This record gives sequence, C-alpha cells and structure tokens, in this order.
Amino acid sequence: MPPEPHAILPPLAERMRPRSLDACIGQQKILGADRLLSGLLRGKTLPSLILWGPPGSGKTTIARILASSCNADFVFFSAVLSGVADIRKIVARAEESRRQKNRATILFVDEIHRFNKSQQDAFLPHVENGLLTLIGATTENPSFQVIAPLLSRCRVVVLEPLPEKDLQTLINRALTDTENGLGGRDLAITQEAMEFLVRHSDGDARRCLNSLEVAAMLVETLEPAADSPPTRSITLDIAEDACQQKALRYDKNGEEHYNLISALHKSLRDSDPDGSLYWLARMLIAGEDPLYIARRLIRFASEDIGIADPQALPLTIACRESYQQLGSPEGELALAQAAVYLATAPKSNAVYMALQHVMRDIKKTGSLPVPLHIRNAPTGLMKNLGYGAGYQYAHDAPDALVFQSHLPEEIDGRQYYFPTTRGYEKTVLDRLVKWRKILADKKQETEKKR
Repeated sequence: MPPEPHAILPPLAERMRPRSLDACIGQQKILGADRLLSGLLRGKTLPSLILWGPPGSGKTTIARILASSCNADFVFFSAVLSGVADIRKIVARAEESRRQKNRATILFVDEIHRFNKSQQDAFLPHVENGLLTLIGATTENPSFQVIAPLLSRCRVVVLEPLPEKDLQTLINRALTDTENGLGGRDLAITQEAMEFLVRHSDGDARRCLNSLEVAAMLVETLEPAADSPPTRSITLDIAEDACQQKALRYDKNGEEHYNLISALHKSLRDSDPDGSLYWLARMLIAGEDPLYIARRLIRFASEDIGIADPQALPLTIACRESYQQLGSPEGELALAQAAVYLATAPKSNAVYMALQHVMRDIKKTGSLPVPLHIRNAPTGLMKNLGYGAGYQYAHDAPDALVFQSHLPEEIDGRQYYFPTTRGYEKTVLDRLVKWRKILADKKQETEKKR
C-alpha cells in the first residue's frame, strides 16, 4: 500500500503572518498604541498609504491587517504581473462593491515602484475620487519612482529592518507555536545558531523564518543517536547550511545605492581608509558595477583632492583601466588601492569651489566679450579692429610674467582660486603669492609710466 502523501503547507513565514496589529513584532514607531496606524484604525478611516521599507519588514502583513480592520474589500495587485487592463477590471469591481454592498475597496499594490507612468496614471483618478484606497508597498524610495500627483495623495509610512531582539522573539515564537509554527516537533536552537540566523537575516523577518524552516528540515533528516534526548537542536553548523549565502540588501537605482556611494564618498573625504574600504566592499559584494565605482573615484580625485595631490587623478584613471583589463575579482584590488590612496591623500576642494564661483558669475553676467588684447587676429580685418593689440608674450619677459588682464572688463581683478596649505597645493600657494607680488610691482611701474 503506497504511503499517504504529505500535506503541502504554506511556507513558515506565511503561516506565521500576524492577523492583528497586536501580534506584530517590531515597527513600534508606527504600530504602537499611540502611533499613526493604531490611531487610524481607531478612527475607522484609512487614507491612501505607501509603505516603504526593506524586504521582510511587514509591509504586506500590515496592509492585510488594515484592510480587515476596516471591513473593506482587499484586492492584491502585483505591479510586476499586472497591467492597465487589470486596473480597469479592479475599478469596475470596486464600483459594483460600492453600489451593491456600500463597501470600500483597498487596493494593495506590491512593488509599486515597478509601475510605469501610464499604469500609475490609470488608477490616479480613482484614488482621487475615493473609489480606491491605495496601499502601495515598496522597497525603494517612492520619491524616485512614484509620480508626484499620486505621491501627494498618499501618506508615506516608513518601516525599518527588524532589530536583532525582534528577530530572536520571532524565532522563539515560531519554535513554540503549535498551530502554525514548529511547536510540537521538539526542536530547540543553540544560542550560536540563533545569533547566526538573526545576523544573516539582515533585518528581514521573512528570510529569518524561511531559514529557520530549512534548518528545521535539516535537523529532521539527521539520524538521532540511540542515547540522544527527544529534543533536537538546530546547531550553528545546521544554521550555516540552511542559510548558505545571504544577499546584502541593495537596489542599484534606488535609495540604498545612493546611501552607499554617499557613505563611500564621505569616508574618503574624511580621510578614513577603513570606512572607505568597508563601503567599497559593501557595494562590490552587493553587485554594484565596479566601473561605476571607478568613475566616482575619478570624480572624487578632482572634487576633494585636486591640486593638493596632482597624482590622485591619474591614479584613479589608471585604476579604472586596470579594472577594465583584469575584471573581477582581480581588478577589485585596484579599486581598493585607489580608495586607500584617496582616503590618505591631502584634501582640497579649492578647484571645485573655484569652478562653482566662476559658473555663478557667468550665469549672472552672461556672455561678456573677450578683451581685445587676448583675442586672436588671423585676418587683416581683425587686426584693424584691434584684435590682439597690446598683447604681451609671456616668454619674452625674463621671469615669464607679464601684467595684463585675462578677464572681461566688468569682472576684472576677480579671484576664484584660493589654494589651501595642504599637500602640493601649498607649493602652488607659495608660487602664486610670489607671482602676485611680482605682478603688483609691474602694475605699479606701468601706472607710473602712464
């Protein structure tokens, strides 16, 4: 007689999904008794919301709880799998529900950041007139992908990764819950395994429970020793097998992308090689394009080091070329070398600031004419008009310095570049001070002759 088939159960994370706000673990900043969502539920009114948080932070769970608490029709909608035609069907269904049952419709849009503009435009008027209450879920900053008219009609609620203590509570609850969890299987977990699962979940409750379930399955496949106790333990080795390798949270085009590159840039600027290497490695492990990082290092060499270390720019260009020739993983060492060099180099943003000041002046003053004496005069007509008249050739002067203006008359005498006393730029500063003294003397001589 064939064995009876095992019942197919939903994943542990789905079985353990809370059915009320009181049962939710974490997110007390928005779920506490005197916090936003609890207050909305007490008032029995629900505005359109966008739940923004990392994977496994409870976005879908909270949306379902809110819908059930408001006695509304709940429609789950995937931004990845559905299109405009599906939106029309949902609108028709919502109109029928309002007309026949006087029930509101809550439209839950998972991964709303993946909606294109036409899809968002399709349900915007129905959110405006109140036919649909929108609850969108996104792992990326909604201001990057959600259209402004829709975003302005939604309250953005920020969810955070679950802290370690909450993940530990979640694991213990799953191990003792006999109805939906792993309770009744006589499973225990060592402290080392607990800490490992929590650490490798990266604040993601779903990943934590999924890893715990795999670990439980691995324990049950082991042959118990004859003298072993009835309670079996999830050990560190089993937890490591269950987790394999985690993927760091990262979105190449969203906020986390900008957060990490900002952290790298600021660590470099603050001359911290350790922080610089850490954020560089975080981006590489998460799958960032190494050539993008190389381009940012090149930019940093000009923006934050400049003339203080003139070798910074050619070194970062060589870093990019090295990576292009070697690829990963060998070329990543060139990125690390460049990052350490930039972090430990003297810093100056004098060139960057000089360019900003010049740009501002040009926007204010417009296209001021080039002074005649520094214009080129390739034709006779130009010479007759005074082009190049009175120009002094610097190499004819004994010290290669001549007193003549190189700026339009309206801004003559303006200074933009103010070198620092750091690194090679101090040499440049000393040189400019010397030259300006010589030129000031020549200016006095010229004025006396007049």
